[in-house]
Amino acid sequence: MRIRTAGVVAVLGLALAASGCGGSDDDSSAPAAKESAGATGGKLVIWADDKRTAALKPFAEKFGQENGVTVEVQAVSKDLQTNFVTASQQGSGPDVVVGAHDWIGNLVQNGAIDPVQLAADQKSGFNETAVKAVTFNGQLYGVPYAMENLALIRNTELAPEAPKTIEDLVAAGKKLKADKKASEILCLQSGQNGDAYHIYPLYTSAGGYLFGTAANGDYDPKDLGVGKPESIAAFQKIAKLGEKGEGALKRSITPENSIATFTGKKCAFLVSGPWAIADAKKANISYDISPVPGFAGGKEAQPFVGVQAFYVAAKGKNKALAQEFVANYTTKPELAVALYNAEPRPPALTAALDQVKGSDPDLAKFTEAGKNGQVLPAIPAMAAIWDPFGKAEAAIIGGADPAKTITAAGKTISGQIK
Repeated sequence: MRIRTAGVVAVLGLALAASGCGGSDDDSSAPAAKESAGATGGKLVIWADDKRTAALKPFAEKFGQENGVTVEVQAVSKDLQTNFVTASQQGSGPDVVVGAHDWIGNLVQNGAIDPVQLAADQKSGFNETAVKAVTFNGQLYGVPYAMENLALIRNTELAPEAPKTIEDLVAAGKKLKADKKASEILCLQSGQNGDAYHIYPLYTSAGGYLFGTAANGDYDPKDLGVGKPESIAAFQKIAKLGEKGEGALKRSITPENSIATFTGKKCAFLVSGPWAIADAKKANISYDISPVPGFAGGKEAQPFVGVQAFYVAAKGKNKALAQEFVANYTTKPELAVALYNAEPRPPALTAALDQVKGSDPDLAKFTEAGKNGQVLPAIPAMAAIWDPFGKAEAAIIGGADPAKTITAAGKTISGQIK
């Protein structure tokens, strides 16, 4: 999701024409893989964002030496999923791509990735939720390496105790404002277009859902919850937190300023993920992490659980080598720990999590905050949710009628899914 890649700097501009694309010495062009496909030993091309690229390079080089091949890790940090699908269709894509699990439905639909073959003992080494996240239509499509979910991060100097309910949080935030110790009640990003990912814990606590589930446990796109009575009731509760209610949810809190407002000590409570912690530490904020609180008397707030994973490109030039790298090399704890060090998120591989959790207490707290979370849907229908749902959320936060607004969003989404 674009939310989780904020702040990543593009280090390689891609021209996706089949004739070629420019790159630096470190980030060679994808068509080079095509030219050398028949060369002795072959070439393996991996696409990732820049943080992952830096961590992957030493391991890729070692894999190349052990297998007598050339391995190139190329940084593609802008629109990676879209660029990968386009390049794949043009025959100029990589052999392996690194990205979020909620890409899977779209990538499978576009014929861009192949299933990954893992032995039972390999699978058992991963967090069960992570394995579930990369399983689509009964097949494993990726090897997970990191997990992520939202939690409540609070400034303990301003808010020593974790609020048990969202009402408790609002009361504490309003008191801090009244005492001129903060200027915002809550930093939960919305902006003018809303943010379905960040509002989801409150939406679920108030009884809303996106998709029902089929008999096998998979999400069912035919059972759309947006626009149903449950979603109306949920947004009626959310509206009371909005600009014409308590003022805890505001469109002026955006993806660009929510973390900065928190680290600037202008609000005591931030709903965000592991990616926010580096900024909190840099600002010397005394913080703690707890689950996002739900509504009093409501259901438990359930954040989305997302997974980052390695995928084998269906139209790569070196598929056997790609399968070997993904199935037998990315499953090593050493690589998972290196990726954790590049950007601290709970490793999906249990052995890697065990290695790092002793020196990072935040990992256990984020894992606890996400233990009852919902796997972010990877079905293609999910693409129809983000924009209409987010815009409806923003409108309702601004004072629009919840029933009319979310009903209209449901009709828009239904039309796109059909």
